[in-house]
Amino acid sequence: MIAALRSEYRKLVTTRMWWVLLLCMGLYMAFLGAVMAFVLTEEGAGGMTAGMGGEPVPPLPAEDLVRTVYTLAPALGYVFPVIVGALAVTNEFRHMTITPTLLAEPRRSLVLGAKLAASLPVGVLFGIVGTAATVATGAAVLALRGEPVLLGDPDVLLTLARSVLVLTVWAMVGVGFGAAMPNQVAAIVVLLAFTQFVEPLLRLFLGSFEPTAGIVRWLPGAAGEAVTGASFYASSGIGDLVPWWQGLLALVAYGLVLAAIGRMTALRRDIT
Repeated sequence: MIAALRSEYRKLVTTRMWWVLLLCMGLYMAFLGAVMAFVLTEEGAGGMTAGMGGEPVPPLPAEDLVRTVYTLAPALGYVFPVIVGALAVTNEFRHMTITPTLLAEPRRSLVLGAKLAASLPVGVLFGIVGTAATVATGAAVLALRGEPVLLGDPDVLLTLARSVLVLTVWAMVGVGFGAAMPNQVAAIVVLLAFTQFVEPLLRLFLGSFEPTAGIVRWLPGAAGEAVTGASFYASSGIGDLVPWWQGLLALVAYGLVLAAIGRMTALRRDIT
């Protein structure tokens, strides 16, 4: 297992794609942190409205404000660690390196488990960079706007730690998704479409009706946000969050279920 884990980790970090995505995530989250800090400190919370009802959201309390800004990475930037995780599997199928991989280690479940485990330290790095970039620009704008930054508050520090944690888990979810959908182009297109368009629209639509509002809390993105205990969507009046530990278990379950599907489909077939 140690040899397989070492091999899978090297495959992840010896290509350029991981650090290109890491750099893109840092820049993207720095931009979003600054923009959202400015928007949310505008009078009337930037003119946001609650769900589809069009009612203005009252100004956020100081702690809710900083936590909403500082957790933008789990809310909007988690697509980066997910894609990195998916590439750990789809690259093998695209370049057919899966054949020598399975010749060197024929136990396919062990190979998949090593990929899941190897994604975690890479996910930690994405979590640290994404969270730090968001906090750096978000706190700077909040300070310039005369708002407290609360970087010494224990609850805020705990939120930041959980932000890193959930982004780490997202990398593992990406590995599971890549195993379930090993076609690289299809996997990336589906991930981008779902994370950037489909789920936000589902949360907006389903959250507007009481019978379906409970479903929103268990969507992957909402489960991830629940780990931090703060959410840009929830602060906007779109749904609420489950307890953090339930969100963490749900997100881990998504990753493991997807990995199990991949093990029973793509990793079960003959590979040449």
